[in-house]
Amino acid sequence: MRFFAVLLALFPLPVLAWEVEIGPVCTLTHATADAQVVLTYDPARPWYSITVTRDTDWPAAALFSMEFVGPAPNRISTSRHQFSADQRAIRAEDRGFGNVLDGLQFNEVAYAIAGDARVAIPLDGAADAVALFRDCRPVAGV
Repeated sequence: MRFFAVLLALFPLPVLAWEVEIGPVCTLTHATADAQVVLTYDPARPWYSITVTRDTDWPAAALFSMEFVGPAPNRISTSRHQFSADQRAIRAEDRGFGNVLDGLQFNEVAYAIAGDARVAIPLDGAADAVALFRDCRPVAGV
């Protein structure tokens, strides 16, 4: 049995937890086998962003969409997204992110969609982390 535990420890596995960091800019991160998701909120501006990074290129696309499946389904899209220089990250920014946060907090799976690429982001364990992220209040002096 110890052999299998040691063997599993040697293989990199995706981070399964949603992690929140409160600072001058608050972040919410999550990694799956297919993608890394990073949300930021800068309360000084105020300004939100979401970046979804894959191991492969995102196809050029006129729209970037997020589809949320579960008890509070929704699909939102933007034409104001940006790609990283290597085309592996797609980013959307806005002053309001209520629909994105609702989708992440109250559903079972989210899909990041650009062109014919569709990445599933399971939302197990996301609700509490999203609630903390929503209440982002930077610590004084941080």
